[in-house]
Amino acid sequence: MYQAFDVIGDIHGQYDKLVELLEKMEYQQSVGVWRHAKRTAIFVGDLIDRGPGQVKTVELVRAMVAAGSARCILGNHEFNAIAWATEDPVESGKFLRPHTDKNREQHAAFLAEVKPKTKHDEMIAWFKTLPLWLDLGGLRIVHACWHEESMDVLRPWLNADHTLTNEALRRGSQRNDPVFDAIEIVCKGPEVRLPDGLTFKDKEGNARNEVRIAWWHEDRSTFREAAHIHRQYKHLLPDGPLPGPWRTFAYVGPPVIFGHYWFTGTPAVNDKHFCCVDYSVANGGPLVAYRWDGERELSTLKLVSV
Repeated sequence: MYQAFDVIGDIHGQYDKLVELLEKMEYQQSVGVWRHAKRTAIFVGDLIDRGPGQVKTVELVRAMVAAGSARCILGNHEFNAIAWATEDPVESGKFLRPHTDKNREQHAAFLAEVKPKTKHDEMIAWFKTLPLWLDLGGLRIVHACWHEESMDVLRPWLNADHTLTNEALRRGSQRNDPVFDAIEIVCKGPEVRLPDGLTFKDKEGNARNEVRIAWWHEDRSTFREAAHIHRQYKHLLPDGPLPGPWRTFAYVGPPVIFGHYWFTGTPAVNDKHFCCVDYSVANGGPLVAYRWDGERELSTLKLVSV
């Protein structure tokens, strides 16, 4: 017998929208915890950064997980928060995520909210209990990309429940380490370097010379076809062949629900096997959930949003 799941997209501290979505899906508070009589919520990560209710969001989700009414995986923002707070074991006084102005700006809203230090330490410790992915038999949940090759690289460095070990965190913060590359793909999605020195600006105005790949598309033969980038910038990308294994990567397995990608417009499944539930809630978009009831093919009719 399948279990019914409500997979909820990136929240980024939008606590009020989270409460509204839970109410819309007929969750109710009981003994201080949101619960549903017949369903379990699953959060795809990125609970924090940007929004005005980050601490309340984490506390709500944490209480649900502790009570068994929800599960939650690690997003790249939780990974970054752990690395920001963890001293480099090799270089004293430095941290696994460097305290640069750029990194501090991205994380500033969370740091401003999560006080005193004991509260910060407590939340970081809880983030470390979150797995990088969930395989539920008929359904798979990951923050950015289900990629077996990267998961195989990570498994020896993770705990049995796919949570981070200290060594996975250290290696996952060191560029040019295979563990770093694998976490980047699973938590942030695959990126391919653009040819001929081409760059473009991301949503935060940062110049990038790599483009994120829409790994869920079967046709990824050229940069222009493969790129997950706003359509107004597509013409800037070369129409030449995409290099490397992502051109031929083919997913095999049950449906995958993920977040991370800042979709816009009316929520819809990507196709019958894939659904992104991140619709830019931190930029005024809706908070989205997919209500899974055991189906082998995903349907836009199963999406709900506020």
